[in-house]
Order: sequence, then structure tokens, then C-alpha cells
Amino acid sequence: MNVKAISINIGKALLVSALFMFLSLIVSIIDGFDAAFSPLLISLIITLLVGSFPFIFVKGHQPLSLKDGFLTIVLSWLLSFIFGMMPYVLYGGEFTIINAWFESVSGYTTTGSTILNDIEALPRSLIFWRSSTHFIGGLGVVVFLLLVIPSASPYRLKLTQMEMSSLSKEGYRYSSSKTMFIIAGVYLILTVAALLSLWAAGMSFFDALNHAFSIAATGGFSTKNLSIAGFDSELINFIVLIFMIICAMHFGYLYAAFATRSLKPFNNSVTKYYFISIAVCSVATMICLMSDGGYQSWGRAAMDSVFTIVSYMSTAGFAICDNATWPWLAGVILLFVSFQCGCAGSTTGGIKVDRIVIAYKAFVGELRHRVHPTSVTRSRMEGHMLSDKTVKPVLMYIVIYFLAAVVSIFAVMLCGVDPETSVSGVIASIGSVGPGLGELGAMDNYSAQPAMAKFIYAFDMFLGRVEIYPVLVAVSMIFGRDRR
Repeated sequence: MNVKAISINIGKALLVSALFMFLSLIVSIIDGFDAAFSPLLISLIITLLVGSFPFIFVKGHQPLSLKDGFLTIVLSWLLSFIFGMMPYVLYGGEFTIINAWFESVSGYTTTGSTILNDIEALPRSLIFWRSSTHFIGGLGVVVFLLLVIPSASPYRLKLTQMEMSSLSKEGYRYSSSKTMFIIAGVYLILTVAALLSLWAAGMSFFDALNHAFSIAATGGFSTKNLSIAGFDSELINFIVLIFMIICAMHFGYLYAAFATRSLKPFNNSVTKYYFISIAVCSVATMICLMSDGGYQSWGRAAMDSVFTIVSYMSTAGFAICDNATWPWLAGVILLFVSFQCGCAGSTTGGIKVDRIVIAYKAFVGELRHRVHPTSVTRSRMEGHMLSDKTVKPVLMYIVIYFLAAVVSIFAVMLCGVDPETSVSGVIASIGSVGPGLGELGAMDNYSAQPAMAKFIYAFDMFLGRVEIYPVLVAVSMIFGRDRR
């Protein structure tokens, strides 16, 4: 384990947080040194000092092994959570230690769950910091880190392979250096486009900027207690809906479509299934609302259904209606899309559409082989054979994901939480969705949950955001016999 190399690269990740703390401090000064000025200033100084510390004592190039890269990812996230919670703790109010931890983890992992009952009571600078954690986490602390690492460093390629899901690499036929700039470029363009669109639609510049951070990161933090519903604008609802759909798609395909001025990059089974699942789930939910949800207008039922399905599936978690009293079948549909979520190569969480498609094709191929044992049947995806090397990790990930969810559900139930809330809370957390069902619905929050349950939810957010494997490798390195 190369402690020097790991520490200096974690320091770079912390300096990214320090930068946004500084920007939040500027907002506080503009607002006349609001109540969050001192908490942000103290947090900035501490984060800046700790982030800069490794550069003072570590000299020269420090080579990293693949295991060091995994450990760097995990520690970058964990330390970002810790330093990111400081402004909340120092500010006080609703932010107890566990609440501040929960809010920080939710922000960086772009989950969007909150413990706040009155968001609008916060100083604007703290609201901006809260949204900034989405912006940082959406692209990934490690991706920000990669942008400042020399392109010749082998560490860049190693972290590219670990931070990005392997499922998304098919769309990036470039060097690791160019890939990082493509990701960052698409992410920033989406952020700016969302900002300008929402600003033009009637949001204030501050509200538009905060929501642009959340939309591009598919996070869900809002400046309003009622989320998007607080703006009472059908135009804003529609703009947010479109951007949620786009931001949950493969960034590589978005770039390819822009570069080629063609929609051909979207002509693949993953994208087709993504749009089909949105359409089918939205129509099914709309029918549920009209038949048993108390809705009188098909138009209202359609908009609420589509927006909520896309919100949960993209893991953005925004709300334009209260789904706490929706029929049970609509709740089951929301749980399904919360498990599946969006596409690999995007900022979404969950199992991801790509794995669902691969698992389905592998299942069909195996079924055909059982029916015709003597025939040679190989599953294909976009003209390529799906080898065991591709299929096995996908199936293994799905199994581990479900196992982690089941264990977490039982752990939350042991904290005294009812089964419905436990199931929806865990699924929403591990999938980075945010809102769940019932008392954790789109218009509610996690403030009433037991402290231990909040800790479990936060751990699930982290586990889902880094896609499990880096955590397993890091744990094996720390507690295993071979720590080299």
C-alpha cells in the first residue's frame, strides 16, 4: 500500500470540495455575511489545510498499484463526506451529527434524500453548498481528480477503469485522457443548458443554478420545500422532465450524437429498452391513478405519472406531486424503476438498464440452450457475442446488489422501522434515488427515521454510488492478510 501516493491524490479530491466551499463563502458575502459565513469559513480553512498537507511532505512521482487505486476511490468519497458535513455541523439547527452526515453523504452520492423539514429557512450560501455537493459527486470526486493528473500517468487509466462502470466503456472508444474530458464536457454542457433553460422559464438565477447542479447530477436537492412543485409552473416541470431523461442516458452516446449530428448512436437495445420502460411504466402508473388514485383528469394523471417515473428512474428524485397516497400497484412500479434506474455511463445509480438488458439476453440464451441442448446458441448484443466474461460479472453484481439490499432492509427493520418504509428507504438509498414510498415519499423526508436507520441508509448510498466492488476490494485490503 503506497500511503504517500494515496494521500496526495485524496488531497486533490479534498481541494475540489474546498473550491466549492470558497464559492459558497462568496455567496455568503454577497448576502451580507449571512449565518453560514463562519461555518463555511472554518470548514474551508480546515479542508484546504488538510487537502494541501500531503503536497508539503510528498515529493516526486508516486507510483500506484491497482489496489491503491481502489482504496483511493473509497477514501476520496469517505473523506469528502466527512469534510462536507462540517458546514452543516457548525451551522447547527436541524443538523445533528447524524443528520449532517446523512445530508453530506446524500449530497455527494447524488441521492438527494434529506433530513430537512424547512429547506427555505437555510441561508442561501448553505443551500448553494448543499447543491454543490451534488455537482461534485455527480461527475465523481475521482473524475475531478483525474482531470488534474498528468495524462502520461498510468494511474489515470487505472482509475478510469474503476470509477466508470465497465458497462459504459463500449461507448467510449477513446484514450482515457480524452474520455475524461468528454465526460466532463457533456456534464458541464448539460449543467449550463439546464441553467439557461430554467432561468428563461422564470426561475431566479440562484434557483436555476442550484437546480441545474441537481439535474445534471441526477441528485434531487431543491431550494424549495415542495421541490419543483414549489414553482407552480408547467413549463418548468416540462424542462426538468426533459433534462432528467437526457441526463440518465449514456454520456458517450450523447457525445457521439452531437459529434456526428445523428441519432444513430441511440439505435441500440439499451437505449430502446430505456425509453420503452419509461413509456410502459408511465402508462401503467397513469391507469392506476385514474382507476384508484382519485385523479379526475387524464392530463394531470399523465404528467404526474411520467414525471414521477422519470424522476425515480433517473434517480433525480424531484417532485411535482405527493405520491404518498398512490395505489399500491403504482408503488410497486416505482420500486421497480428504483431498482433498475438509468443507463451506465450516466450519473444515475441503481442496477442500471445495461445490466438488465444483458441479464435478459443471457437468460433467453440459456433458455434456448435448455430447449435445444445440441444447438450452439450464443447471446448477442449490438452484433457482438456476449461472452461469459461479460455476463458473469453482470449477474454477480445483480446478486450482490439484491443481497446488500435485503441485509440492509432487515437491519433497518431492527431499528424499529416498519417494513414498507424499510424496503422503500433502502431501495431508494442504494439506488441513489432519494424519495421512497409512504412516509418517505417525494414530498417527505428522512428526519423522523431513527439515527441508526439513517446511518444504514447513508452506507447504502455510498455502496450504491461506488458500485460495491471498490468497497469490497478496499475492505479486503484493510483486513486481509496481503496488504501490499
